[in-house]
Amino acid sequence: MALLENLVVVFLAGLVTALATGLGALPFFVFEEISDRWTVVLWGLASGIMVSASLFGLIEEGLAEGTPTEIAIGMAAGVALVVVVHEVLLDVEIDPREYEQADFTKLVLILGVLTVHSFPEGIAVGVSFADLGLEGGYEILGLTVPLLAVFMTVAISIHNVPEGTAIAIPLRAMGVSNPRMVWWAVFSSLPQPIGAVIAFAFVRTAREFLPYGFGFAAGAMIYLVLSEFIPEALSIGESLPNGGKRELVTGVLLGVAVMLPLSII
Repeated sequence: MALLENLVVVFLAGLVTALATGLGALPFFVFEEISDRWTVVLWGLASGIMVSASLFGLIEEGLAEGTPTEIAIGMAAGVALVVVVHEVLLDVEIDPREYEQADFTKLVLILGVLTVHSFPEGIAVGVSFADLGLEGGYEILGLTVPLLAVFMTVAISIHNVPEGTAIAIPLRAMGVSNPRMVWWAVFSSLPQPIGAVIAFAFVRTAREFLPYGFGFAAGAMIYLVLSEFIPEALSIGESLPNGGKRELVTGVLLGVAVMLPLSII
């Protein structure tokens, strides 16, 4: 398959994960609001899915391609990049409430901030497609798609749903219409298909860096879970009994349970 066709396939996979974020706003078509208890569970679900995908997908595959040292170096680089970019953008964190009133300049800034959060997930999708069209994997519409690519695309898509819900909650409080909430949720993940294409092109042309790529994506995602997802869940759950820890653990376990069957296919 020509490189351009491969890039289109990877872009579409990344686009699927981005569109999945919009699903997080769909409950508001039925319910007026989502309780803090369920929001904490959803953040726990996203955390369990991301950690499972990193450990049982990216790191396991990386060890099959390279050494533990290469994986560790890649993970350190992934963590470092997220930390550095967060420090640079520390003073320009964007509240989703500002989406609706943003002018073009602010939208550009918002997209830049969102890239920090979404890009590592896009990279994970792109790296997982490194063996696209090669032997092994599933036959989908005449294409040989790596099992890891299916695993990561499903994992990131499921993970994006609670992220979409978190984005929709403040927009609902502002009275933003349901269709526009769906759009802004999807908008928050648009960097993912771009990151997927860039990562795929890099590891496909420089396969010696593939183990580092697996480690990079895993390190970035695990760090995001520890530094953002779990603290966000605990912050939302402060008013709940035990600070929402029971709900968080329940969500994490559900996330792991969802991904384990995929990891052993």
